Amino acid sequence: MPSLQVRDLPEHIYRKIVELAEAERRSIAQETIILLEKALQIKAQDKKRRKQLLTHIMQEDRPSNKTNIPDPVPLIREDRQR
Repeated sequence: MPSLQVRDLPEHIYRKIVELAEAERRSIAQETIILLEKALQIKAQDKKRRKQLLTHIMQEDRPSNKTNIPDPVPLIREDRQR
């Protein structure tokens, strides 16, 4: 099985992993593997969701620019005359 060594790990992250491992009665290595698996799953799910949203946005029917948008020139003139 491959191994992974992390250099210059910030102390606060290491302490948090130790706390989580103790709370779950796991070794630090086991807890780190579980945390990495969860993070990778979340990232994959987020990427899939973003792709679905972009696809949905691209497929939406967009109204033409002139529909329901008043001409700004008369509105500006009216405002200036106040």
